[in-house]
Amino acid sequence: MAAAGVVSGKIIYEQEGVYIHSSCGKTNDQDSLISGILRVLEKDAEVIVDWRPLDDALDSSSILYARKDSSSVVEWTQAPKERGHRGSEHLNSYEAEWDMVNTVSFKRKPHTNGDAPSHRNGKSKWSFLFSLTDLKSIKQNKEGMGWSYLVFCLKDDVVLPALHFHQGDSKLLIESLEKYVVLCESPQDKRTLLVNCQNKSLSQSFENLLDEPAYGLIQKIKKDPYTATMIGFSKVTNYIFDSLRGSDPSTHQRPPSEMADFLSDAISGLKINQQEEPGFEVITRIDLGERPVVQRKEPVSLEEWTKNIDSEGRILNVDSMKQMIFRGGLSHALRKQAWKFLLGYFPWDSTKEERTQLQKQKTDEYFRMKLQWKSVSQEQEKRNSRLRDYRSLIEKDVNRTDRTNKFYEGQDNPGLILLHDILMTYCMYDFDLGYVQGMSDLLSPLLYVMENEVDAFWCFASYMDQMHQNFEEQMQGMKTQLIQLSTLLRLLDSGFCSYLESQDSGYLYFCFRWLLIRFKREFSFLDILRLWEVMWTELPCKNFHLLLCCAILESEKQQIMEKHYGFNEILKHINELSMKIDVEDILCKAEAISLQMVKCKELPQAVCEILGLQDSEVPTPDSDIGEDENVVMTPRPTSAFQSNALPTHSASGARDDSPTQIPVSSDVCRLTPA
Repeated sequence: MAAAGVVSGKIIYEQEGVYIHSSCGKTNDQDSLISGILRVLEKDAEVIVDWRPLDDALDSSSILYARKDSSSVVEWTQAPKERGHRGSEHLNSYEAEWDMVNTVSFKRKPHTNGDAPSHRNGKSKWSFLFSLTDLKSIKQNKEGMGWSYLVFCLKDDVVLPALHFHQGDSKLLIESLEKYVVLCESPQDKRTLLVNCQNKSLSQSFENLLDEPAYGLIQKIKKDPYTATMIGFSKVTNYIFDSLRGSDPSTHQRPPSEMADFLSDAISGLKINQQEEPGFEVITRIDLGERPVVQRKEPVSLEEWTKNIDSEGRILNVDSMKQMIFRGGLSHALRKQAWKFLLGYFPWDSTKEERTQLQKQKTDEYFRMKLQWKSVSQEQEKRNSRLRDYRSLIEKDVNRTDRTNKFYEGQDNPGLILLHDILMTYCMYDFDLGYVQGMSDLLSPLLYVMENEVDAFWCFASYMDQMHQNFEEQMQGMKTQLIQLSTLLRLLDSGFCSYLESQDSGYLYFCFRWLLIRFKREFSFLDILRLWEVMWTELPCKNFHLLLCCAILESEKQQIMEKHYGFNEILKHINELSMKIDVEDILCKAEAISLQMVKCKELPQAVCEILGLQDSEVPTPDSDIGEDENVVMTPRPTSAFQSNALPTHSASGARDDSPTQIPVSSDVCRLTPA
């Protein structure tokens, strides 16, 4: 065990109110309670568990006080120093009877961005820290026996003082440790968790993604393939394979093709590259022609937005405004207003008065739903397993959502309370769906921009209307998108598709996370704000997010093929793109691809339907096909969409003359060009 001196690193877990009862076991003396802070830190590829007495020097000005109003809604107010700055905003509350705070303010903690503070008090008699590699076992208290406590036993048989959790249970700590070690019950004592350290050192891009212990992944896929897919497909590399295989040497050389079959079985029915299926026809190779050069513009300013509003508050030229947003995004000061229109919370043709009335109505509706779960007693919840499961999963996810962002950082953060409450209320709004892992990622940027519980909820509900199929149990939305993405990618570069297939990567599972939560974990937080608002314009075509996927993959094609990446390397490489992608560059490339396809007069019907294009000339099944030509097949998507107006460009760019092949279904008919 290392000396308990100054320690710094990235904080994975932090909990105050963790006590040592220094006189435990003495019959003639009461316990002396020593309050402390327990932390789990990541430093130089090592995980440290650190407990030390609580510093007496507290800055009360940095404390955010919580109280409950008559409707049992948590309200956050500032310490006295800051209270005066927000007074005028409190007067603008939609409904006075709800007594809610419309904005959330923060006072930055002394330590930020995940860095632990340095301690100046020196060593303490009771302070201790140890490396997780030295941990042998953890003993837990019996259920129902007062405060929960844990006793750490190290490999050199050193038993550390019991840590008593006076402010909550110890489950979050156990969950944090399970990201790095495998914990399993001792056959001799169910209260004792034995540590089985396997190779679970994940790269930086995998951080906070492995949400369950690896040893349970296969069982979870069998029980709940959807949730397991979220935590597995986008992160499968040799690191995780090693954990899945265990210590049996005979399994260490499992071929990638076997692992690919394992992944494909997890989403039953998803066969992207089906061959020789009935009902399919083929077409000849298509030359897409020149790809235009696209340049982005400046974000829409508050002044430009205001100029497009009439005296009653209506947006004057909606199509023009959407074009401007698509071209450059929005200035941050404008997002709080504009996102409500883009997401459908506010109708584009509504007046200011109509929107005020709508907000009052929606405020009432929101808090009535919120009170449905807030008023459930503990006794009632014991008989409601579904609500318990939702609450447990939400608390787990909220605790690790965007914690490096100032809006959500630190302990007892009001932003986390609001995240939790909005997600719990959504379970009342949509009983059938409830909460599914990943939804907190979609809510976080909305709450950050809105700074308002009610507005954030209704924007989130509107966004979930678009994303609902992604989170449904049968995963039909995800299956459809992966099939559509394969169709588009094959049209753009059949050679790259063939290479991916040769490496057992043709199912494009590495794009699963991109599609599921709309690139939320691939770009920086601020870049996601830009990317989402552009996509919400629904320009320049339907399913523009699939063209974004194509643009990213096209950018990585050269490295993947030239370095001969196999199944494992492709998955690892795609994951490590996280936070390294230039959002403006990818938006330009994706728009250029869309313009290139629009100008092509021979687009397959399948592609026209995916992108919502109606006027391309499509070869019919009786098109002349040479006997020796290579052909491919794919199913026809089941729906078509009306097209949006497309912008025109006169710029020309480098020509991509590589021919490709694309399938169409047997019932394709020829469309007349415009």
